[in-house]
Amino acid sequence: MRILIVSQYFWPESFRINEVACALRARGYEVEVLTGKPNYPEGKFFAGYGAWGINKESWRDVPIYRVPMLARGNRSAIKLVLNYLSYIISGLLLAPWMLRKEKYDVIFVYGVSPIFQAIPASFLGWLKGVPVVLWVQDLWPQSAQATGYVKATFLLKLLEKFVRFTYSHTDLLLVQSKAFTKSVSVLAPGIPVTYYPNSVEKDFYSPQIISAPQIESLQSGFTVLFAGNVGAAQSMETIVAAAEQLQAFTDIKIVILGSGSKIDWIKQQVTSEKLTNLYLEGRFPVETMPVLMRQASVLLVTLTNQPIFELTIPNKIQAYLAVGKPVIANLNGEGARVVVEAGAGVAVRAEDSDGLAQAILKLYQMPQSELEQMGVNGRAYFKQHFDEEMLTTQLIAHFEKIIRDKDVN
Repeated sequence: MRILIVSQYFWPESFRINEVACALRARGYEVEVLTGKPNYPEGKFFAGYGAWGINKESWRDVPIYRVPMLARGNRSAIKLVLNYLSYIISGLLLAPWMLRKEKYDVIFVYGVSPIFQAIPASFLGWLKGVPVVLWVQDLWPQSAQATGYVKATFLLKLLEKFVRFTYSHTDLLLVQSKAFTKSVSVLAPGIPVTYYPNSVEKDFYSPQIISAPQIESLQSGFTVLFAGNVGAAQSMETIVAAAEQLQAFTDIKIVILGSGSKIDWIKQQVTSEKLTNLYLEGRFPVETMPVLMRQASVLLVTLTNQPIFELTIPNKIQAYLAVGKPVIANLNGEGARVVVEAGAGVAVRAEDSDGLAQAILKLYQMPQSELEQMGVNGRAYFKQHFDEEMLTTQLIAHFEKIIRDKDVN
């Protein structure tokens, strides 16, 4: 089987699709990647890359084709839209020529926002007569509305029409959350929709000896670690408000590892409110995160109170379960359900800062044996539902079936 992965984001950017490509390659399948120029999350191109020109390179024996595109910039809605459009246009115009001599059995799209990046893949699938599988990571147009980038009703309706068009030109839709199924099916009549969740890198559940930085704030006390994007969707206001309530408990520390659009605001709050229990430690390489997560007492995931996020399972939940630490899920819906069902921690309603503070205190006062059992429960749940080897086998089966179905039709 020859597989073309189409994703706007790929190594050296840190996304789940990197490990999926490696897992398929390790099974002996030929895998190639069509992607853009790396510039996420800082919004500027990584060293050695620029907007223009076509690149071909290799990573872990996976050939990578890169099309020209504009960088996403830093907190600029216009630049972000141009970033998305430039990738789609380059993919439509240049990818057929770049891959003119290549033959594939299936095209696999990693469907993070915007979902329209699947359009060049569908065009390639039509040209080459092969099925296109789209793995939906974010619901559109709901994501555009929830992040505040699109508010006008007529624009949301227009986006919905484009989503229908995008879905209709695929052969199989995989969704990362069971709760996505209904929303996607409504916009994709006649296209099969199947649940296929995310996993995480092996280092999260099979500890390796990795040199990781010593972060002083994680070395003592009861540490609550938030790791990942520090943006509007993550309800940073709730974390700050909970930190204010916990100031009297000097042994409790909230540590944030990551960067994003809200990081400067948090810094201002730490200064203005004199928050001595909230630590902003910056971003670290993804390969160090399993080690750093294991140093924390508990792990924290948050989202804002938006209907779309009730349907979403943030990928960090799989990572948190895999490392075997108690989890505080400060969000609604599917993500909270997974944590509670696993017996891996506690759930608090989204944007409930009082509830978050109480949950942190509850775990702080809990016997160590109970905290450890939560970690054990989380790892067991991960192995049962999100194990990478199991999911790779399932993905290959999905590919084989859709290829057979395409041949029959």
